[in-house]
Amino acid sequence: MYNIIGRRKIFFIISIILCGLSVISLAIWGLRPSIDFTGGTLMELEFAQRPENQVLKTELNALGLESMIIQSTDQQGIIIRAKEIDETKHQQVLTVMREKFSLIEERRFTTIGPIIGRELTNKATWAIVLVVLAIILYITWAFRKLSSLSRKSNSWQYGLGAIVALFHDVLIISGIFSVLGHFCGVEVDTAFIVAILTVLGYSVNDTIVVYDRIRENLLKYRKRELTDNLNNSVNEIIIRSLNTSITTFLVLLAVYVFGSLIIRHFILALMLGVIIGTYSSIFIASPLLLIWQRHPKY
Repeated sequence: MYNIIGRRKIFFIISIILCGLSVISLAIWGLRPSIDFTGGTLMELEFAQRPENQVLKTELNALGLESMIIQSTDQQGIIIRAKEIDETKHQQVLTVMREKFSLIEERRFTTIGPIIGRELTNKATWAIVLVVLAIILYITWAFRKLSSLSRKSNSWQYGLGAIVALFHDVLIISGIFSVLGHFCGVEVDTAFIVAILTVLGYSVNDTIVVYDRIRENLLKYRKRELTDNLNNSVNEIIIRSLNTSITTFLVLLAVYVFGSLIIRHFILALMLGVIIGTYSSIFIASPLLLIWQRHPKY
């Protein structure tokens, strides 16, 4: 049997370091927003022979497109991000690309106005806030019977423990994407918000599985020491939790490797969420119960 609860300080230190680095990264670089949030135009083009980015930029500047970002993709593709353009300008760009650079096809063309971008940002924020509140209320209600065990055991502690674990997961994932955005140009879009919400659901599900076993053992072995109850509960479900996470991760890895580039960053966020969510459910959320039930005033 692994003494997970007894080594909780090690896991807390690891999490504090990762969260601290994430906060620093977000404070310095932040997240690189896509046109979903800032507004603008995105074009993905594929060429028979991809020209140099600087040559493309010169031609596009001549058409009046400025402050653009040109990013190469796999094989012969490029992605152009620029300020919002109308359909007339769009067709001019395609004409020039076909005449001078042997354009094969246009894979994507997306235009989003700044007002829509602000609306998406607000809706994404509210979605996350409402999900977190719903999780707190659900866990508090689901574990309400534990409040009768002792004055130190309150159902809200389980809800708060789950929220701390979720905040831990989202912060670290955001920190990683901040680093990727600064060094690799990775942008966050609405798919990233969907991935975060999915991770929240996956992580809280894993946490509830752990908490449910803790609840069973607390009700069944009322005379057993709290530390032993927590440690036994975590050890009883750790293999199940790891097996579930590994199989989920392998599926996501296959999609990441063989799937489309369009969803690659979305899948990456899910993969990180599976790893970090499993870690927090076992090594963070459970030991927190020991701290709060030993010191209920905190």
